[in-house]
Amino acid sequence: EISSLSENDILVLRLDLTDRSSHEAATNSVLKHFGKIDVLVNNGGRSQRSLFVDTNLDVYNAIIELNYLGTISLTKCVLNHMIQRKKGKIVTVSSVMGIMGAPLATGYCASKHALQGFFNSLRTELTDYPEISVIQICPGPVQSQIIKNVFTENLAKSIENSGDQSHKMPTDRCARLTLVSVANDVKEAWISDHPYLAVCYLWQYAPTWAWWLMNRMGKRRIQNFKSGIVSVQR
Repeated sequence: EISSLSENDILVLRLDLTDRSSHEAATNSVLKHFGKIDVLVNNGGRSQRSLFVDTNLDVYNAIIELNYLGTISLTKCVLNHMIQRKKGKIVTVSSVMGIMGAPLATGYCASKHALQGFFNSLRTELTDYPEISVIQICPGPVQSQIIKNVFTENLAKSIENSGDQSHKMPTDRCARLTLVSVANDVKEAWISDHPYLAVCYLWQYAPTWAWWLMNRMGKRRIQNFKSGIVSVQR
């Protein structure tokens, strides 16, 4: 299929979510090139694989700086423009870890819960702008590079073994389901295969059973982690 896009239809900018002072200039560069911003997709972040008792607190600071503060900083710059136009879509890639808790990812889960709370609250502040959509995408395990870049016990340490990803949802399927959700203004979309999707429903509607199940699964996950078997959520 031949694309109808020209060079003027594409603009690629380097962006550091942790350099919040650069976000307004980046937003203005996009506006200067295209004249408007219809959709913002917040898709930057890093996961985690470490036990809380072994993890330095500066790792938690870095997770919040990147996953949470970086995301809402960029959102603030773009939202000002969307409010002027009274139109737009703000799409944030959260995670099923924004709905539930899981071992080895306390900081990551915290950052995704923070995003869930922030955007659910922001939506209530935009009732005068019905054409500005706030959409949260919550993927389960998806094939990606996220495992190679996880936070560990300290900022200097990287993961040694990224593990097998064949059991995870293919990247293109996740992207397609995300686009369907965005096109239909779905406020929150859980994009996952079973059994992870079933656990999401259990966590939401039968939390006592979910805690029991997660304790059993979590114990095994921690044992695998300590023996060198990799298992990291999206």
